[in-house]
Amino acid sequence: MDLYNGTAPGVRELPDVVIEKVSVGAGDNNCYLLRCRSTGQQLMIAAASEPERLLDLCGGRLDIVVTTHQHWDHWRDALPQVVAATGARTYAGAPDAPAIGVPTDVGLGDGDVITCGGFSLTVIRLTGHTPGSVALLYQDPHGHPHLFTGDSLFPGGVGNTFGDASAFDSLYHDVTTKLFDALPDETWVYPGHGRDTTLGAERPSLAEWRSRGW
Repeated sequence: MDLYNGTAPGVRELPDVVIEKVSVGAGDNNCYLLRCRSTGQQLMIAAASEPERLLDLCGGRLDIVVTTHQHWDHWRDALPQVVAATGARTYAGAPDAPAIGVPTDVGLGDGDVITCGGFSLTVIRLTGHTPGSVALLYQDPHGHPHLFTGDSLFPGGVGNTFGDASAFDSLYHDVTTKLFDALPDETWVYPGHGRDTTLGAERPSLAEWRSRGW
C-alpha cells in the first residue's frame, strides 16, 4: 500500500513513529516528516521545495533535517527557510555537504546513527548517484524495516548515474550488497520522487538492471 503521494500528506502510523509524506515542487520531490510519539521530536528528510507547506507540515517545530544528497532540487527552495525558521540541525553525507547551500552541522558516514527522540535511523552510504548519497534505515522494533533511499533506489531501478559506467557499477554494488543482501523483502522503500515500493517487489529485477546498465 503506497503512502499517498500528492497534495495532502500521506500518513503511516507506526507504534513509535509517525511518518508523513508530501510531494513538493515541480519535480515531484518527496519530503518525509518523522515524529517520535514519546517525545514529539521531529526529523525531516529532504526539505526540497515549498517552504511554507513544509513548515505547516511540521508545525514550525523541527529538530533535525537530513538532506539525502547534494542535487539542488532536494534543498534549494526550502532548506534555507526551514532551517532559519526552526533552528533544526542539518545532516548530510559528508562528501556531498560542501555542495549543499546550507551549512551542514553533521557530516554523515556509512553506519552512523541519527537519534531523534526515542527513535534512530542508521545511515547507509550509496555511492553513484552522487559521491555522498545516503539512505536512512528505520528498524521498527514492532514490524518490518522502513528505508528512505533518496535518489539511489526507485521502483524499477537504481538512481540516475548519467551515463557513467563506473558510477553505475558503484551504485548497483552498494544497493545490492547493502540493501538487498542485508534487508528482508518486506522492507518498505520511500524514494526521493514518486511512489513507494518494497525490496521484495524490486528484487526479481536486479539482474535486468545489471544487464541494461542503468
